[in-house]
Amino acid sequence: MTIQVGDHLPQVTFRVSGPEGPQAKTTDDLFKGRRVVLIGVPGAFTPACHRNHLPGYVSNREAILARGIDAIAVTSVNDVFVLNAWQQQSGAEGIEFLADGNAEFAKATGLEMDGTGFGLGIRSQRYAMLVDDGVVRVLNVEDTPSKAEISGAEALLKVI
Repeated sequence: MTIQVGDHLPQVTFRVSGPEGPQAKTTDDLFKGRRVVLIGVPGAFTPACHRNHLPGYVSNREAILARGIDAIAVTSVNDVFVLNAWQQQSGAEGIEFLADGNAEFAKATGLEMDGTGFGLGIRSQRYAMLVDDGVVRVLNVEDTPSKAEISGAEALLKVI
């Protein structure tokens, strides 16, 4: 079953890049007591993610944070090293990158997609959500993985 507005995020462990290398961070570590815009993408460096989805959040970062948002985070079914490289290549300093390498979060939220037909395996659907203290307050899931319209920064700014 897909997560809905009003639901608590499931408890999982992400991997994030830290000064000493990869670090484990739980859902509570990342979302408890914070208002976070979380975007899910099918894959780092994939065309729609790299050219259309993430750049809107990079360029609108300050406008989003000015709305009382504590952080912007991106999750993908990639390893922490790929996400770290994507963050650096995209100039996305100040945005948190959460590696969901085994698709545990994607599956636990019901927001996974099967990309095996394209050689991608199980991935995350494309979405944007506003999470307030671990509770989903806004959830915009794209119908088509190659589009970043209702999950884009401009669309999310209209509802937060």
